[in-house]
Amino acid sequence: MSKEEKASRREFLKTTAAATAGVTLAMSSFPSSVIQPVLGANDKIRMGFIGVGNRGTQLMSRFMANKDVQVVALADVYEPYLLRDYSKVNKRWKKELGSRIPKMGEQFPDKVDTYKDFRHLLDRKDIDAVCIATPDHWHAIQTIMAIQAGKDVYVEKPLTVTIQEGRKMVEVWQKSDRVVQVGLNRRGSTIYQELVKKIRAGKIGKVTLARAYRISNMYPDGIGNARPEAPPEGFDWDMWLGPRSFRPYQYNIAPYKFRWWKDYSSQMANWGVHYMDVIRWMMGEVAPVAITAHGGKYVLKDDRTIPDTMEVTFEFASGAVVVFGVYEASGGKMIQDGEVELRGTLGNLISSEKGYKIIPTEGGQFQDREELISPEIKSYPEGEDSTKNLIRNFLDCVKSRKKDKVWCNLEEGHRSTSFAHLANIALETKMRIEWDPEREQITNNKEANKLLSYEYRKPWKL
Repeated sequence: MSKEEKASRREFLKTTAAATAGVTLAMSSFPSSVIQPVLGANDKIRMGFIGVGNRGTQLMSRFMANKDVQVVALADVYEPYLLRDYSKVNKRWKKELGSRIPKMGEQFPDKVDTYKDFRHLLDRKDIDAVCIATPDHWHAIQTIMAIQAGKDVYVEKPLTVTIQEGRKMVEVWQKSDRVVQVGLNRRGSTIYQELVKKIRAGKIGKVTLARAYRISNMYPDGIGNARPEAPPEGFDWDMWLGPRSFRPYQYNIAPYKFRWWKDYSSQMANWGVHYMDVIRWMMGEVAPVAITAHGGKYVLKDDRTIPDTMEVTFEFASGAVVVFGVYEASGGKMIQDGEVELRGTLGNLISSEKGYKIIPTEGGQFQDREELISPEIKSYPEGEDSTKNLIRNFLDCVKSRKKDKVWCNLEEGHRSTSFAHLANIALETKMRIEWDPEREQITNNKEANKLLSYEYRKPWKL
């Protein structure tokens, strides 16, 4: 590749996300039946919620805290969640999952309709926006269908279970006038919004290394072992599976524990996308060009189909690496006083949503030993609700119709989620993955590209 071609590729990686954020088409490109009037400042945003279990309930509570939101309809595959009745929830779920089962019992000021099939909710012409908090393997289908139905969308992370899904979502969104926000909540953190400006302005110099970890010692039992059996009463298992291949129900898959089954999610996706998003955001990166991963199921004897120990290295064309570890067979902190560390030529950053420290670096061998910058500390001991901020930004954009003003659009969410998928592919293939971020293809293993998508179970399709 020539110097000119390399320069062109570097420029592409810097500008892709920003450019796609502003792409819109005229409203005439959509049928008149899905065109909605622009909401006034005092109008209520009529919302439907798809998936109202653990995370869906948390999000609905935050949406309802806004006076300009009216909950119109709910969709879920579990009847007690639609009834909002904790007493009717399966007792085994309550015992094994504890606080992951929402208490519910909300007081809705207006009538709320309920649906077991989300498509009936999307058919409603009086719904302005939807919040999607279903398992990961449903996000692509539901987001695309919602956009095509003329709804604005707040979709929970991780955005997808494959890279191809994310690109399809972006393509549909770009051809619409819909406002779509991805729930990568650190985008709503004032701490990280401030740090993005500082780090990109060179506060700690050239950053060559960043790292973060997900640590949760699940020894000795993990998610446990279970046998196939009948699903709980009122739970539509076939609908829960959706586009994924049919398999018998197990109590350690749904709800919530699907996070440890690679067909439905992974901890690299569940937690990794949060940290990969905030790291690449601060560093001004779009996508890695090389990925290596090590790990496996070394200790736990549970039914999981993902590693209990995993470490990934991402390399950028700009000259930097990011390390992320998923440690579920050991405990203890890796980064004291923070969740993310960036190491630069002038100093190091340790940060979380509660605050940050910028620690000056002394000159090393053959260099002046004086500190290269001044230290800096900022703390919000009580923290803040970054998800609340992200939701408010979404609602403001729904009213203003400025799709390019959301803090985490579909392109951004797709790029950050791609880190997780590439890490999982690198581990599965046991090789260094060389990635072309422009074509979104693996260049050194054609067979590995088959892992960028999967065949949906009929009748579901993108």
